[in-house]
Amino acid sequence: MKRAMDVLVSALALLLLSPVLLVTAAAVAIDSGFPVLFRQTRIGLGGRAFGMLKFRSMVRNAAAIGPFNTSANDPRITRVGLFIRRTSLDELPQLLNVLKGDMSLVGPRPDVPVQRSLYNDADWALRCSVRPGITGLAQVELRSEGTEDQRRELDLRYVREHDLWLDCRILARTAGRLTGRGAN
Repeated sequence: MKRAMDVLVSALALLLLSPVLLVTAAAVAIDSGFPVLFRQTRIGLGGRAFGMLKFRSMVRNAAAIGPFNTSANDPRITRVGLFIRRTSLDELPQLLNVLKGDMSLVGPRPDVPVQRSLYNDADWALRCSVRPGITGLAQVELRSEGTEDQRRELDLRYVREHDLWLDCRILARTAGRLTGRGAN
């Protein structure tokens, strides 16, 4: 049921949001050139690596000049990048990852391979037992404010407690944050 919802909602969202996707791509290209998409290796279901897509919000060589995570005033973030990050428009290409089956609409955010070291073996196996998501419990509870430990605990809590009803509540809270109506 969850996979069917993922495919249906992501396909519909891509269709309805196609003008937004085109304008965002054009804005990235005008602001900082091509490519407009950024592909980063992330870890998914079963510990399998995949290429997660995002609109590029940083300078082209960002990975070579800084860490995998960003800070509030990271100089690698472009002018358009600031806007698309604040509005989460940079995440929209992940709808293609959902259609492909690498991701779900809801789940723990996919980790980069180096984050494997933050988990013990049992917690890593648990985390990799579900598809990672575009949004998740940690995103609606903390947005970007939480510590790595808080985010990890919420991700593991999601994996232990997930069901379709929880996914629907997380999607509603995510939509509330994106529309400015709050997270609750």
